Amino acid sequence: MSVSVIIKWGGQEYSISSLSEEDTVMDLKQSIKSLTGVLPERQKLLGLKVKGKPAEDEVKLGSLKLKPNTKIMMMGTREESLEEVLAPPPENDDVVNDFDIEEEVIEVENREENLAKIARRVKDYKVEEMNPPREGKGLLVLDVDYTLFDHKSCAETGQELMRPYLHEFLTSAYEDYDIVIWSATSMKWIDAKMKELGVTDNPNYKITFMLDSAAMITVHTPKRGVVEVKPLGVIWGKYGEFYNRKNTIMFDDIGRNFLMNPQNGLKAHLNREKDRELYKLAQYLKEIAKLEDFSGLNHKHWERYLSKRQHH
Repeated sequence: MSVSVIIKWGGQEYSISSLSEEDTVMDLKQSIKSLTGVLPERQKLLGLKVKGKPAEDEVKLGSLKLKPNTKIMMMGTREESLEEVLAPPPENDDVVNDFDIEEEVIEVENREENLAKIARRVKDYKVEEMNPPREGKGLLVLDVDYTLFDHKSCAETGQELMRPYLHEFLTSAYEDYDIVIWSATSMKWIDAKMKELGVTDNPNYKITFMLDSAAMITVHTPKRGVVEVKPLGVIWGKYGEFYNRKNTIMFDDIGRNFLMNPQNGLKAHLNREKDRELYKLAQYLKEIAKLEDFSGLNHKHWERYLSKRQHH
C-alpha cells in the first residue's frame, strides 16, 4: 500500500506519494529533505503521533493510519545555502555514529524489513549506466568523500583535494574490477566532484555507474537507533548476473555503511603525511582478484594478507 501525504511548509505544499506503509518516519523525512532541502534532524512534523506522542524516526508509516493526502505541517529551517545541504556531513557526528559492527550486524543484516527495503530499491532506483558491466570482473564500490577525495585538506580545487595516486589506483583496479562510485550525497554533487577530479572521462579506466543517497536505506540498530547504510544488495539485485557477495568489495571510511554487508567492506584510513594507502590497496585488490571467492576474507586484516603474499 502506498502512503501519500502533503507537507505544508513555508507557505508551500509539497506532495509525497512515493512511500509505502513499510517505510518509516525517517524515510518520509528523507523524502522531505529532497523536496525542501531541510535536513531530517531539523524537521519537526506536527500531527504525526503514535498513542498521543510524536512518532519516532523508526515508526512505520503504516502504523500511523494516515488517510490519503493527509496534510502535515512541518517546522524547520533550511541550511543557509544549498552547498551546506550537499556538502558531506560534518566529521564530528560520524565519530559518534561509527561503531564496531560485529555484534549489531547479525541482527540488522537479515531483518526482513531491511531486505524488503532493499527489494524496493532494486525495483524503483534507476541506475544510469555509464559503461556496461564486463563479464568475469569483480566489483569495487568506492565512497567519494574520503576514499577518493580528501575534503579535509584546505585545498582550493578538486585536483588538489584528490588522494595521491588516485588515477593510478583506479587504472590498476579497472583491470580486474568494474568500478562503482557510491556517495551518501546527491547525484549532482557526485557528478560535479567526479568531473572535477577527472574521473568521469579518464582514458585509462571507466566508471560503470554511480549511486547516490537515494539508493541507501535506513536501518534500525539496537544500539544506535536509525542509521543510513549502503546495502550492496541493491547492486546485486539489479546486476545479479555480474556481481554478488563473492566478487564484491567496498571501500568506505565509515564502517556503519557496511552494516548490511560486513563481509564485503574494507574501512579506508587516511594518513595525510604519507598517503600511500591507495597504492597498497591497489596491490591488495590485485592479490585477491586471483581468488574465486572473496567471502572468506576478513578485509580488516588486508595489510597483513598483503605482506604475507608479497613475502612469499
